[in-house]
Amino acid sequence: MSDHYDALETRAPVAREAALLAALPAHIAHAKAQAPAFARALAHVNPADITTRTALAQLPVIRKHALLAQQKSARAAGGNVFGGYSTLGFGRAMPRVFASPGTIYEPEGTAADYWRMARALFAAGFRSGELIHNCFSYHFTPAGSMMETGAHALGCTVFAGGTGQTEQQVSAMAELQPAGYIGTPSFLKIILEKALELGVALPSVRRALVSGEAFPPSLREWMSAHGVDAYQCYATADVGLIAYETAAREGLVVDEGVVLEIVRPGTGDPVAAGEVGEVVVTTLNPAYPLVRFGTGDLSALLPGSCPTGRSNLRIKGWMGRADQTTKIRGMFVHPEQVDQIAKRFPEILRARLVVTGAMAQDVMTFKAESAFAPEGLAERLADAVRDVTKLRAAVELAEPGSLPNDGKVIEDARSYQ
Repeated sequence: MSDHYDALETRAPVAREAALLAALPAHIAHAKAQAPAFARALAHVNPADITTRTALAQLPVIRKHALLAQQKSARAAGGNVFGGYSTLGFGRAMPRVFASPGTIYEPEGTAADYWRMARALFAAGFRSGELIHNCFSYHFTPAGSMMETGAHALGCTVFAGGTGQTEQQVSAMAELQPAGYIGTPSFLKIILEKALELGVALPSVRRALVSGEAFPPSLREWMSAHGVDAYQCYATADVGLIAYETAAREGLVVDEGVVLEIVRPGTGDPVAAGEVGEVVVTTLNPAYPLVRFGTGDLSALLPGSCPTGRSNLRIKGWMGRADQTTKIRGMFVHPEQVDQIAKRFPEILRARLVVTGAMAQDVMTFKAESAFAPEGLAERLADAVRDVTKLRAAVELAEPGSLPNDGKVIEDARSYQ
């Protein structure tokens, strides 16, 4: 039995990168031609020029708040419910529409394994011919359909357990004897605890693929102690699978169908390898061709490749939220503003705005790494902070590499007691 879902997973990294970059020009041309939102956003972009990561990094990042605003605006005007980002219309080509908080609406196309989840299920140990108990929601959000279509592509049968009704979930598992579970980790714990309470054995449930919330080591160990080998994957309702865990338990391997970047929060600028930043994804999905979609999640690239032989990039997993917009002295300050300030000064390598003090007594400090600090730099930085944010801040210059590598551009360290 193969240890990998397909040959794509073990390609030479150079070959994978060449294939992904070769696909970008046609993908972007398709998005411009078929999705009105991209026709506007990329009006001055020649798709044929987007053949490198450097070129890709020059395109604008689409963030959730902007996607939501454009969808709402289009719907209010009686226009496209997807804000002009989908290339599909209602009918046979779009069997389902889902919603994620906001409300943001997402189309589902007809392609087999549309959300690309089969790869993550395989890595979690599921195989063709098995029954899987799916406890993700089947209404509003696409999570249930994401997993079901992936399981079908893998050749598995799915029991549509959905959410809630814990005793009935236990009963169905005991009677149907599924090979494992897919759903949130917290609900699996609830089911296993209910089975123990009822004295019902679930001998077949030996593996799980979990997502949708944090999966700390303590919970993984608890599940292992109760006979379940659980793996996690990272996906969103907008782009589907982004990365998945393997038997190596060393970070998450990036999916073969996406181009992943890690950028400085509030910008579209890629960070150095290993530095924490926002996960930005270009999904090669012709139905919903999101180009440089900002997930709003923080992560970082891991060095090297997975010990399982999968050769794609790896990320550390979810490390927090990238949207660090903070209200200070009645004014909202955005990560984009911190970047705008730093870019005025070529001497600045990295910057971080720290807010301290008690409620209603905010103290703002602009911390900046600099290898060379010419006379008057701190004063000019203070002027720039006031110019951009309309707020006063103290300035602290720091040695290169001294600021924490946690992806924070704005740190709210105030006391709220």
